[in-house]
Amino acid sequence: MSGRVAPAKRPRIEPRKRPPEERIRDFLAVSLELTAEEAQSEAARCIKCKNPACEQACPLNNRIRDWLVLTAEGRFLEAAECSRQTSNMPEICGRICPQDRLCEGACVLGIKYEPVAIGAIEWFINEYAFRQLGGIPCPEVAPATGERVAIVGAGPAGLACAEELVKRGYQVTVFEAWPFPGGLLIYGIPGFKLEKWVVERRIAYLRALGVEFVCGTRIGEHVTLDDLFAQGYSAIFLGTGATVPKRPKIEGIELKGIHDALPFLIRNNVEPRFLPSGDWRRDDLTGKTVVVLGGGDTAMDSLRTARRLGAARVICAYRRDEENMPGSRREVKAAKEEGVEFLWLTNPIRFIGDENGWVRKVECIRMELGEPDEEGRRKPIPIPGSNFELEADMVIIAFGFDPSPVSLEDPRLKRTPWGTYEVDADKMTSWPGVFAGGDVVRGADLLATALRDGRDAAAGIDRYLRARSR
Repeated sequence: MSGRVAPAKRPRIEPRKRPPEERIRDFLAVSLELTAEEAQSEAARCIKCKNPACEQACPLNNRIRDWLVLTAEGRFLEAAECSRQTSNMPEICGRICPQDRLCEGACVLGIKYEPVAIGAIEWFINEYAFRQLGGIPCPEVAPATGERVAIVGAGPAGLACAEELVKRGYQVTVFEAWPFPGGLLIYGIPGFKLEKWVVERRIAYLRALGVEFVCGTRIGEHVTLDDLFAQGYSAIFLGTGATVPKRPKIEGIELKGIHDALPFLIRNNVEPRFLPSGDWRRDDLTGKTVVVLGGGDTAMDSLRTARRLGAARVICAYRRDEENMPGSRREVKAAKEEGVEFLWLTNPIRFIGDENGWVRKVECIRMELGEPDEEGRRKPIPIPGSNFELEADMVIIAFGFDPSPVSLEDPRLKRTPWGTYEVDADKMTSWPGVFAGGDVVRGADLLATALRDGRDAAAGIDRYLRARSR
């Protein structure tokens, strides 16, 4: 039929979004789930590559082509089951993974047309399965091995490792310093990107599977790794993440009103029931000007949170241009829709305060991009004499994070010059029986890479314990 358009050439079906003027009044999810018809139609755009580039670009090597084909055929439950085989949190990855930098960015269809909306389809098929099945179906668990494994840190890497070990027959206990499991999924990512009930549902599934959680316990302070071995744990996995803020040496950084991004996000995004005792009151930014320094996803989260707290003007200052920023393009677009201003090629050099010690201005300098560095990114260079000042009632620093090891001075745990743990191919550290993965090994990275590390570590722990028992 001459009038028909090939599926691949059809416009991409994006998830609908709540209007900006509505969504900046709350912390509820911005994007809406695809309908069954939308998901099926969008999945039909997949051209079924023989060697899918999308799968190669996914840190989990998800079987994307297979579940797109199943979705296009309307076999949603089978598609969801396929996605669960390689991912421990497909419903969360579908919501928050930066697909534009991973699977969708590699989609061959994107060369001539628009890439398939892989993330939105992953989100839909899993939510469809939850509704139809009444929750996450528990997989078959191997007979008990009689061995116990301790997981330190209930973030994505630790949770993935715990799930995979339980399925292999191990008794697993997860130790978490915060009052509730989830790591940055609860304590870092705002509800407008990932509502907390989605994480709570995943935790409930892990409890039903047999994972035990001990919260409010910081390993290294309340309990040591030696204590855990003495208590009968055969192996330990460290998934403590990277949450130590990078603090630049800028004049005036000690002024009041200058905040690190993560504490700002925690007190303004997390419900009281997830927080320990203390003063966690939200900031009232009504009518104020907020400057956020940085260009990653944490900066985008901070910018969009400030808008929801009533800030009249929210400015992002980033030292490179938009093309070279590290954050997701999707998040930048959402921030722009919500009224955030962006100052590219702008670097702070001094904070200026008032007579009471509160920040009032940020002195910046214009930058230009020089030659690419070893990673291919062009180095920003200051332009002499281009200084200017930004008014600011609050400044939020979002320059990234350093790793959060359980102990800074334990010679049995070798660390790299960047403070991350050294691990072998099985994710085992220099201390036999102690494994590590996720951001504490990689530095601040992606959800999918943390999940992959957790899965790989579980396999490594299994090999280690089986070899030791022979």
